[in-house]
Amino acid sequence: MSENITLYGYWRSSAAYRVRICLNLKALGYESQSVHLVRNGGEQHSAEYHELNASELVPVLVDGDIQLNQSLAIIQYLDEQYPQAPIIPEPSPIRYQALAMAQDIAMEIHPLNNLRVLQYLERECSCNQQNKVEWIHHWIHEGFTALEEKLTHHRQQYGNCIYSVTDSPSVVDICLVPQVYNALRFGVDMTSYPIITAVVEACNQLPAFIAAMPENQEDAKS
Repeated sequence: MSENITLYGYWRSSAAYRVRICLNLKALGYESQSVHLVRNGGEQHSAEYHELNASELVPVLVDGDIQLNQSLAIIQYLDEQYPQAPIIPEPSPIRYQALAMAQDIAMEIHPLNNLRVLQYLERECSCNQQNKVEWIHHWIHEGFTALEEKLTHHRQQYGNCIYSVTDSPSVVDICLVPQVYNALRFGVDMTSYPIITAVVEACNQLPAFIAAMPENQEDAKS
């Protein structure tokens, strides 16, 4: 496939943030197309974007004839098509642990705090802002408590490492950094998660992660 890649996303979307990190780690050039999730009722609901992704969610990655949604599928695609700077570890127990931890974040923690869930809580369940924040804190703490324990066990079994599961950034880190960004945004106390905190601090020293930060995206300024 060519490197003429287009990423449809939104600066504050955790899932789009993951894909930006992956693209940056692999040094892949791409065009960014903003899909504003709030403006005019949400541009993801437009007829034009619906044609691109009937789920009306971001991100979508277009690479030649390939058109994909779902961030983990996109990351796997990029890792297989552009094998420089591997993101998913080689086949081994660590590979499958990494994939499981990435799914813990992307499938168990993140969806419960996604924009459309929060909008539903407000619209249909009459939740005020405080109720929504309590909801967010509860599910992030549930997920991070389990993940911190898994990362502890990983280090007991395989030894200390700089990032989540190895000494190079992996799919776990790509998922973890955006989730911690959200946690901090909503005032979650991270004191109980020293490994998670250390891993994210290490990641956020890397140019690929810095360039992918929400506040560094062009549509953050609009």
